[in-house]
Amino acid sequence: MDSPMCLVENADGELHVVPGAIKYLMGLNQQVVVVAVVGLYRTGKSYLMNKLAGKRQGFALGATIQSKTKGIWMWCVPHPEKRDHTLVLLDTEGLGDVEKGDSKNDAWIFSLAILLSSTLVYNSRGTIDNQAVENLQYVSELTERIKVNSSSAASSSHDDEEAGDAQFVQFFPNFVWTIRDFTLLLEIDGRNVTEDEYLEHSLELRKGGGKKNLMYNLPRECIRNYFPSRKCFVFPTPTTPANMPHLDSMDEADLCGSFRKVADTFCRFIFQESRTKTVKGGHKVTGRMLGHLVKTYVETIAKGSVPCLENAVLAMAQIENQAAVDEGQVVYQRGMEEVKALFPVDMGQISAHHLRSDHQTTQAFMKRSFKDENGDFLKALAVAIAKHYADLLIQNEDASEKKCVALLEKLSAPMAQKIKEGIYATPGGYELYCSHHDNMVAQYRAEPDKGVRAEEILEQFLRDKSLEKNSILQADKKLTENEKKIHEEQEKRAMAEQAVKMEAEKQHQLEKLIQERERSHQEGICQLETKMVQEAKEKQHELERALDSKLREQENLMAKGFTEKEAAMKEEIQSLREKGEEKEEQSRNFRAIAQGVMESVSNGLGHYFNYKKAREQCKALVFKEQVRFNLKSGAVGNIPDKEGMTLKQDKTATPKLETGAVGNSKDTTLPKVNTGTTSKSPGSEV
Repeated sequence: MDSPMCLVENADGELHVVPGAIKYLMGLNQQVVVVAVVGLYRTGKSYLMNKLAGKRQGFALGATIQSKTKGIWMWCVPHPEKRDHTLVLLDTEGLGDVEKGDSKNDAWIFSLAILLSSTLVYNSRGTIDNQAVENLQYVSELTERIKVNSSSAASSSHDDEEAGDAQFVQFFPNFVWTIRDFTLLLEIDGRNVTEDEYLEHSLELRKGGGKKNLMYNLPRECIRNYFPSRKCFVFPTPTTPANMPHLDSMDEADLCGSFRKVADTFCRFIFQESRTKTVKGGHKVTGRMLGHLVKTYVETIAKGSVPCLENAVLAMAQIENQAAVDEGQVVYQRGMEEVKALFPVDMGQISAHHLRSDHQTTQAFMKRSFKDENGDFLKALAVAIAKHYADLLIQNEDASEKKCVALLEKLSAPMAQKIKEGIYATPGGYELYCSHHDNMVAQYRAEPDKGVRAEEILEQFLRDKSLEKNSILQADKKLTENEKKIHEEQEKRAMAEQAVKMEAEKQHQLEKLIQERERSHQEGICQLETKMVQEAKEKQHELERALDSKLREQENLMAKGFTEKEAAMKEEIQSLREKGEEKEEQSRNFRAIAQGVMESVSNGLGHYFNYKKAREQCKALVFKEQVRFNLKSGAVGNIPDKEGMTLKQDKTATPKLETGAVGNSKDTTLPKVNTGTTSKSPGSEV
């Protein structure tokens, strides 16, 4: 992004997202570190953002008493230290603008800055005195502006206030206070202190009751309890008052050396310490996900409702998880294109491509999905992939059938011509027929790449030719009746052997599918377990960060003698720990999810098995009808001899399947079984 663009527009006191900015974020797939700056107007916030962007100009600085930044402006730049991360800088409208005169509007902008950022920079001028802290009044209103859990939205404000501190610290950004034009010495009671010690001293609580002390402590307690870490930078005046209006056009070398030193330290801290933006549950946020959050939060505020972290994350998870399912299907389809172009292929080839593509699909899904706690979207993907694979298996079988039928038609054409010419209708014709027949079968078997139905189609072909073969056998006057019976027995054994080969082919395919399912199941469990372990780690890290903050605060309260507050803090810590145990228990159900996914895969492959079953039923029905027709007609065809006379085929022989003109003396086309694939999609009802 070459220059900043408006992300949230503030027009006539109403907030609206800017479509162009949302579109930009939606195209940003890198994880983001989001730094937002808030503070009173005309305090130099934009200068800090430009400095972080590494540019002299970008966010409008302005040189008058009027506020230049309206709404929230965004600048996305490559992160200078985190590889494959984008640094998103948010410059917010100045708080307390006299021209605006709407503190409610300020409160929402302040809340949005907290909701969207991983580091919040509060910029002020002068010193951290009571007035400076009171200017942060918006922090004490956050329980009215932000809800953590969806249940909180329906609960009483009293319940929220009790749970708010412990919840906020888990999800709020780190807090950095930058003090501009600082002219005092960093001393407390004659002792030199660091900038951070100066901040902590300014945030110390007063003992005792009374409204005055309560009002004094309220914003300080909120800062201490809501933000997991605090940091302070004090900036001296960068140049002379006369040059201040021209700050954006001045060379760095012309600025005060001590100012430049603090500015460099500030930038280095932000680059190194600002963490990747996360949402409730510890999941890292990409630019695309940030776009969803901005849209959800702003639209919620525009409706007059209170933004809820949990609802926003759930809404985003629905969108992202569905997108992960869609992306996974694209990955699978792209991975199977190569083998699809080679159809027909054997089961080993299509199986290898399926397993590889399925693995890549699951990886792509796991990378993008989050909070798919019951595995519903993973199951949806598994079903879609299983159905797509089933369709490919059917297409591969159809391609195999088409190729095998065409090959057998080609190889049997010379024999069909000899039958027409009566070559086999002579003494010794059966032996010649068998020789040509065996040679044709050998040629068929020698042909490579016939696919998964090679033996099944050959079995159908041989079964259809058996009547023709038997007719020639019975008509051969060279053979005795005993020899004919021997040949009949040999033919039966040959057909039985072919049936065994066909069943072996089917069994091999079934075993491959079972092996695939088991291997895919094991890989799926491993990937799912890895994913859930990672999510559990993210949640644990989120919890530990909150606990660490609370334990530090508890220690401080104990040291200062705030007994009641220390006791309340202890309860919050215990509550956080209990929630951590609940999350750990929830993360153990991955095997149940994996089992559900496997059931979904089985249901998806049922599409394929239903198709095969329907095809077999259809074939049986066609065969039954043909037998009925042949028996009713009393004849099954004749074979001409050399003199044009005809030899009657034996009516007692096994009837042939004549779904095309297979076995007919004038046509040797293999049977075309109507599976419904011409007019309906594979797997549709036959």
